[in-house]
Amino acid sequence: MERIAESELVLNENGSIYHLDLLPENIADTIILVGDQGRVGKISKHFDSIEYTGQKREFLTHTGLLGGKRLTVLSTGIGTDNIDIVINELDALVNIDLKTRTVKPESKKLNLIRLGTSGSLQEDIPVDSFLLSTHGIGFDGVLNYYEKCAEIEDTELTDAFMEQTDWKKEFPRPYIVEGSKTLLELLREGTYQGLTATANGFYGPQGRQLRLKPTVPDLNERLNKFHFNGHRVTNFEMETSALFGLGKALGHECATVCAIIANRFKREYSKNHDRTIDELITFLLNRLV
Repeated sequence: MERIAESELVLNENGSIYHLDLLPENIADTIILVGDQGRVGKISKHFDSIEYTGQKREFLTHTGLLGGKRLTVLSTGIGTDNIDIVINELDALVNIDLKTRTVKPESKKLNLIRLGTSGSLQEDIPVDSFLLSTHGIGFDGVLNYYEKCAEIEDTELTDAFMEQTDWKKEFPRPYIVEGSKTLLELLREGTYQGLTATANGFYGPQGRQLRLKPTVPDLNERLNKFHFNGHRVTNFEMETSALFGLGKALGHECATVCAIIANRFKREYSKNHDRTIDELITFLLNRLV
């Protein structure tokens, strides 16, 4: 086996993976990913016991047991750049021998479920509902840096999306990747489903205008009107495309379920989004255990 150099697989002095500061024994096979550090404790308080807690930078980790099932909750921070770090380092923890710096002969599969918040891009998907992503549409460009992009991307769907939205050539080339069918079936009941658009920013990249005018001010309208083979774009957020893309390329099962806290077309915002998030946490834990 070829040894991975110190400059490529960076470890801390105690042998833990660099950014996450985790050792293989610190994580479960099922990992709930959240953007906000404060949401980690909101989930782990439901655990029967907590065996591990650790934090480095924005990456807070709690691992414990619920109903006999071992679960990890990990905060990723905001954006696909952070997801690139998190997915690669979680995969390294289970599929690379950190002591010999060699890839293990048999790969291990993780269940990676993002629990987040999002804004609806369709009038009929109400505030305070749950949205399960069937696919991630990446506006971020992250997956284009990996060779497996062409193998896992739904190119027919991507081409149709670029054509219908008149995608600007100045933007990164979008990519569309399907989530885990297994997790989709597990989480489907009680949710809306659709394509989740993943932006590489919160303001201009999602069509918002403060002092700077977006180059595509009608971006949301273009997304709202897209239809292809029964697919439509249902919501906007900032992590799913890289999760689905990198996770699928590495052989993991990935899903995203979001609390819809805004409707961009009705100009509505949740009056009690904390309650909706708590209900989503209960929903997800009940399905996983």
